[in-house]
Amino acid sequence: MAALVVALDQPLPPVAGQARVSDGDSFRLGDERIRLLGMDAPELAQQCDTADGSKWTCGRSARDRMAELLSSGAVDCRPEGRDQYDRLLATCRVNDQDLGAIMVGEGLAVSSGGYWTEEAAARRDSRGIWAGSFDRPRDWRDDEARPHNALSWLGDLWP
Repeated sequence: MAALVVALDQPLPPVAGQARVSDGDSFRLGDERIRLLGMDAPELAQQCDTADGSKWTCGRSARDRMAELLSSGAVDCRPEGRDQYDRLLATCRVNDQDLGAIMVGEGLAVSSGGYWTEEAAARRDSRGIWAGSFDRPRDWRDDEARPHNALSWLGDLWP
């Protein structure tokens, strides 16, 4: 039993190599799917509003920027666990730069823990999604998961 406890407590080994983008906060490294820790990027289908109220495809912009970053060198990831989809949850770097810090700092993701300074700077300077208005990615996903039809609002009237 003690051996099992020790085995479960072992840190996951680092993973590194060339990565292929999935979206603004996840990618593949070989056969491994990786989700960046501490940040949440808009979903691929998500749109945001610019300062003048026009729409832009912020989810695609986040994915495209992540693809650009991943193409600039080998990725080095330090996994901390797995999520409910069996993706590695990791902090990753390219060319010794933290991918989460870059994405949040450029206003292409929000902090979900650990990148509050970068988010505050992006918000202050109206970078990326902070230049207009947007739904936080978590809220957007939750809204998309709810049934949408002409009468669905009636369900909100009853507990």
